[in-house]
Amino acid sequence: MPEKFDLIYINENNEKVRPVVIHRAIFGSIDRFFGILIEHFAGAFPVWLAPIQVQIIPISQVHLDYCLQIQLELKQLGVRVKIDKSNEKLGYKIREAQMQKVPYMLVLGDNEVNENAVNVRKYGDQQSESVPFESFKKKIVQQIKERSK
Repeated sequence: MPEKFDLIYINENNEKVRPVVIHRAIFGSIDRFFGILIEHFAGAFPVWLAPIQVQIIPISQVHLDYCLQIQLELKQLGVRVKIDKSNEKLGYKIREAQMQKVPYMLVLGDNEVNENAVNVRKYGDQQSESVPFESFKKKIVQQIKERSK
Protein backbone atom coordinates (compact mmCIF):
# COMPACT_ATOMS: atom_id res chain seq x y z
CA MET A 1 0.00 0.00 0.00
CA PRO A 2 2.54 2.59 -1.13
CA GLU A 3 -0.23 5.13 -1.78
CA LYS A 4 -1.40 5.05 1.80
CA PHE A 5 2.10 5.93 3.04
CA ASP A 6 2.79 8.29 0.13
CA LEU A 7 5.92 6.38 -0.81
CA ILE A 8 8.00 7.63 -3.72
CA TYR A 9 11.57 7.38 -4.92
CA ILE A 10 13.64 9.09 -7.57
CA ASN A 11 14.61 6.79 -10.46
CA GLU A 12 17.66 6.91 -12.75
CA ASN A 13 15.91 9.53 -14.98
CA ASN A 14 15.42 11.80 -11.99
CA GLU A 15 11.66 11.15 -11.99
CA LYS A 16 9.42 10.52 -9.01
CA VAL A 17 8.12 6.96 -9.10
CA ARG A 18 5.77 5.08 -6.78
CA PRO A 19 7.42 1.81 -5.65
CA VAL A 20 5.83 -1.62 -5.62
CA VAL A 21 5.68 -2.93 -2.08
CA ILE A 22 5.68 -6.66 -1.48
CA HIS A 23 4.61 -7.59 2.03
CA ARG A 24 4.70 -11.08 3.43
CA ALA A 25 3.57 -11.97 6.93
CA ILE A 26 3.61 -15.71 7.41
CA PHE A 27 2.63 -15.50 11.06
CA GLY A 28 0.84 -12.17 10.92
CA SER A 29 -2.65 -13.57 11.22
CA ILE A 30 -1.59 -15.91 14.03
CA ASP A 31 -0.03 -12.98 15.90
CA ARG A 32 -3.21 -10.96 15.50
CA PHE A 33 -5.30 -13.91 16.65
CA PHE A 34 -3.22 -14.29 19.83
CA GLY A 35 -3.49 -10.57 20.46
CA ILE A 36 -7.27 -10.72 20.13
CA LEU A 37 -7.42 -13.80 22.36
CA ILE A 38 -5.31 -12.20 25.10
CA GLU A 39 -7.34 -9.01 24.90
CA HIS A 40 -10.65 -10.92 24.99
CA PHE A 41 -9.73 -12.82 28.15
CA ALA A 42 -7.75 -9.88 29.60
CA GLY A 43 -4.99 -12.40 30.33
CA ALA A 44 -7.29 -14.52 32.55
CA PHE A 45 -7.46 -17.56 30.32
CA PRO A 46 -9.84 -20.44 30.97
CA VAL A 47 -8.18 -23.36 32.69
CA TRP A 48 -7.73 -25.40 29.50
CA LEU A 49 -5.84 -22.58 27.78
CA ALA A 50 -3.81 -21.11 30.66
CA PRO A 51 -0.01 -21.60 30.49
CA ILE A 52 -0.01 -22.49 34.20
CA GLN A 53 -3.27 -24.12 35.21
CA VAL A 54 -2.53 -24.73 38.89
CA GLN A 55 -0.23 -22.84 41.25
CA ILE A 56 0.62 -24.81 44.40
CA ILE A 57 1.42 -22.70 47.44
CA PRO A 58 2.88 -24.42 50.50
CA ILE A 59 2.14 -22.70 53.80
CA SER A 60 5.69 -23.54 54.91
CA GLN A 61 8.67 -25.56 53.73
CA VAL A 62 7.43 -28.46 55.91
CA HIS A 63 4.61 -29.03 53.44
CA LEU A 64 6.86 -29.15 50.38
CA ASP A 65 6.89 -32.96 50.13
CA TYR A 66 3.09 -33.04 49.93
CA CYS A 67 3.19 -30.26 47.32
CA LEU A 68 5.64 -32.28 45.21
CA GLN A 69 3.38 -35.32 45.45
CA ILE A 70 0.36 -33.26 44.32
CA GLN A 71 2.40 -31.72 41.52
CA LEU A 72 3.55 -35.13 40.28
CA GLU A 73 0.03 -36.55 40.22
CA LEU A 74 -1.35 -33.52 38.38
CA LYS A 75 1.49 -33.55 35.84
CA GLN A 76 0.81 -37.23 35.15
CA LEU A 77 -2.74 -36.19 34.21
CA GLY A 78 -1.41 -33.55 31.81
CA VAL A 79 -2.11 -30.55 34.03
CA ARG A 80 0.37 -27.66 33.81
CA VAL A 81 1.31 -27.03 37.43
CA LYS A 82 3.92 -25.02 39.31
CA ILE A 83 4.96 -24.84 42.97
CA ASP A 84 5.81 -21.48 44.52
CA LYS A 85 8.92 -22.40 46.52
CA SER A 86 9.83 -18.80 47.28
CA ASN A 87 10.62 -17.71 50.82
CA GLU A 88 7.88 -15.07 50.80
CA LYS A 89 4.89 -14.72 53.12
CA LEU A 90 1.71 -16.63 52.28
CA GLY A 91 -0.28 -13.47 51.44
CA TYR A 92 2.40 -12.37 49.00
CA LYS A 93 2.39 -15.77 47.25
CA ILE A 94 -1.39 -15.71 46.92
CA ARG A 95 -1.34 -12.15 45.58
CA GLU A 96 1.35 -13.08 43.03
CA ALA A 97 -0.69 -16.03 41.76
CA GLN A 98 -3.74 -13.73 41.49
CA MET A 99 -1.73 -11.16 39.54
CA GLN A 100 -0.51 -13.92 37.19
CA LYS A 101 -4.18 -14.87 36.72
CA VAL A 102 -3.55 -18.56 37.38
CA PRO A 103 -6.94 -20.33 37.20
CA TYR A 104 -6.44 -22.42 40.37
CA MET A 105 -4.37 -21.95 43.50
CA LEU A 106 -3.87 -24.82 45.90
CA VAL A 107 -2.80 -23.66 49.36
CA LEU A 108 -1.44 -26.65 51.25
CA GLY A 109 -0.81 -26.90 54.98
CA ASP A 110 -1.17 -29.33 57.90
CA ASN A 111 -4.93 -29.87 57.46
CA GLU A 112 -4.56 -30.68 53.79
CA VAL A 113 -1.67 -33.09 54.41
CA ASN A 114 -3.58 -34.93 57.17
CA GLU A 115 -6.81 -35.21 55.15
CA ASN A 116 -5.24 -35.78 51.69
CA ALA A 117 -7.10 -32.67 50.58
CA VAL A 118 -6.37 -29.39 48.84
CA ASN A 119 -7.51 -25.88 49.70
CA VAL A 120 -8.68 -24.54 46.34
CA ARG A 121 -9.06 -20.92 45.34
CA LYS A 122 -10.32 -20.22 41.83
CA TYR A 123 -9.07 -17.07 40.10
CA GLY A 124 -11.39 -14.16 40.78
CA ASP A 125 -13.02 -15.76 43.83
CA GLN A 126 -12.34 -14.40 47.28
CA GLN A 127 -13.37 -17.63 48.98
CA SER A 128 -11.46 -20.86 49.09
CA GLU A 129 -12.70 -24.32 49.92
CA SER A 130 -11.05 -27.48 51.15
CA VAL A 131 -11.88 -30.48 48.99
CA PRO A 132 -10.52 -34.02 48.71
CA PHE A 133 -7.65 -34.12 46.25
CA GLU A 134 -9.30 -36.89 44.23
CA SER A 135 -12.38 -34.76 43.56
CA PHE A 136 -10.22 -31.78 42.55
CA LYS A 137 -8.30 -33.98 40.10
CA LYS A 138 -11.52 -35.19 38.50
CA LYS A 139 -12.89 -31.66 38.27
CA ILE A 140 -9.83 -30.08 36.64
CA VAL A 141 -9.29 -32.94 34.20
CA GLN A 142 -12.95 -32.70 33.17
CA GLN A 143 -12.69 -28.90 32.71
CA ILE A 144 -9.60 -29.29 30.56
CA LYS A 145 -11.14 -32.11 28.51
CA GLU A 146 -14.42 -30.24 27.95
CA ARG A 147 -12.67 -26.89 27.52
CA SER A 148 -15.01 -25.28 29.99
CA LYS A 149 -14.40 -22.45 32.42
